[in-house]
Amino acid sequence: MEATSQRPWLSNYPPAVPSDVEHFSQPLFALLDEAAQHYPDRKALIFQNTSYTYRQLQEKAEQCAAALRGLGIQEGDKVGVLLPNLPQTAVAFWGILKAGAIAVMTNPLYQEKELVHHFNDAQVKCLILLDLLWPRVASLRSRLPIETYIVTSVGEALSFPLNYLYSLKMWRQKSSHTLPSNDPHVLAWRTISKERRRYSATIADPAHQPALLQYTGGTTGLPKGVMLSHANLGTNATQILSIIQETAQKEHRFIALLPFFHVYGLATGLVIPAALAATTLPLPRYVPQDMLQLIAKHRPTIFPGAPSVYTSLLQQKTLPQYDLKSIQICISGSAPLAHETYRQFQKLTGAAILEGYGLTEASPITHINYAGEIGSIGVPLPSTQARLIDTETGEDVTASGQKGELIIRGPQVMQGYWNHAEETAQTLRDGWLYTGDIATMDEKGFFTIIDRKKDLVLVGGYNVYPREIDEVLLEHPKILEAVAVGIDDAVRGEILKAYIVPKKGESLTKAEVTAWCREKLASYKVPRHVEFRQELPKTMVGKVLRRALREEELAKHASKNKHVA
Repeated sequence: MEATSQRPWLSNYPPAVPSDVEHFSQPLFALLDEAAQHYPDRKALIFQNTSYTYRQLQEKAEQCAAALRGLGIQEGDKVGVLLPNLPQTAVAFWGILKAGAIAVMTNPLYQEKELVHHFNDAQVKCLILLDLLWPRVASLRSRLPIETYIVTSVGEALSFPLNYLYSLKMWRQKSSHTLPSNDPHVLAWRTISKERRRYSATIADPAHQPALLQYTGGTTGLPKGVMLSHANLGTNATQILSIIQETAQKEHRFIALLPFFHVYGLATGLVIPAALAATTLPLPRYVPQDMLQLIAKHRPTIFPGAPSVYTSLLQQKTLPQYDLKSIQICISGSAPLAHETYRQFQKLTGAAILEGYGLTEASPITHINYAGEIGSIGVPLPSTQARLIDTETGEDVTASGQKGELIIRGPQVMQGYWNHAEETAQTLRDGWLYTGDIATMDEKGFFTIIDRKKDLVLVGGYNVYPREIDEVLLEHPKILEAVAVGIDDAVRGEILKAYIVPKKGESLTKAEVTAWCREKLASYKVPRHVEFRQELPKTMVGKVLRRALREEELAKHASKNKHVA
């Protein structure tokens, strides 16, 4: 690693934080095994009226692994998981790893085109899925490489009497799905869960053997599978714990709202909790009132979330009825956290709010802001190197506050993209991960993301980073959410359009928005079009899909031209 002079952030680390951490050199499931060994009776999961201790979770994972091996799953095979956040999802994830296989965590909202691409690209051999999704998947069977399907239900995550009541509810709603009988390739989860044998694979090379094939969007528009090894994921957990300075001696409870099929949710909902022998509180979907009731009942101490979730909770009328003081640490990622949201949520909880940065290709976390400097993603984690390079010349950017593309090197960086050697070579160069994000670094080593390189808008020859416009819009007292997008323009090449969600009860006009921006931005940065919406399209972790809005505008433009022709 470079000297401290080349990593200026090291001198600003809190005293107990090391500059480097020992690289994780075991199978990732060693975290589960150690928790089960040292804290066997500590709750690993609590979901509704069901709970598993770490001893029980380890046993169920190893029984799942034995069942998968019995179905022909071998080391290196891909096993898909198409589930929301349920206890079965945790059992399946750890069971897949225990079998020596590779987990392919998949979004349950995926539709036909996405599922066909996803499973064929990964060559998924077995799929564990929710019964409610079976009709969608069953219609695609002839187009998928999957040999065996294992189907579970929400009811199987519940204990008596809730499991009975759930089944009765589904029957009354005619929502229950009957699996094909006498089909040896379609199995019920209960068949798997009755397995009494146990299995735990020997992982010969944790540093290079993938544990997870996590799909992420690419420059081609088709998702690519990011290969994350056992060591990548394990070391990233070690890096995070070295920053937050927490150990398994203290009993923590994690809110697991972020989906396990997203690498951020997987890391903060399953991997890091196992490293702390902490309790995970899974939530299959976000309902603000359910979240507040969960906090009241289980008194969680760590709350990984996205800015949209924190903002939403602050909007709840019933919020004053709940005590959120049990929350000691909030981890915010996927999008910038607004200053006012930060201030209000910290006042409400008294928690340390750590804003972080990462990407799927880095397991996922590379930077964290422990100092409360709003707007900054903070400093690189221990054992992580970061530089800024000029997007035109590729030369290092050394001046404080100067913009450049953020590139990263560290033990959490991926092995590469599955079956995409060319894109791997473009993204990984000499061990450095080229993020595509434009950032600045100050003299203390704190980084700030300016925008995505690919989101750069060229307005009349001027470079404009939409993130700057976003931040100005979000400062408006009547605006709840906002995002700026570059759209084509015959005169200027591109101009900016703002999509805005006003706060409840507020009336807002285009003229007000334009006047606000003119006060704070150069004229060429002021949005020429403003559209008000009730909500903005987001990913499952709350990140606004700027690209989706851009594609929507392109489709409108194409339709208009076709009409004119």
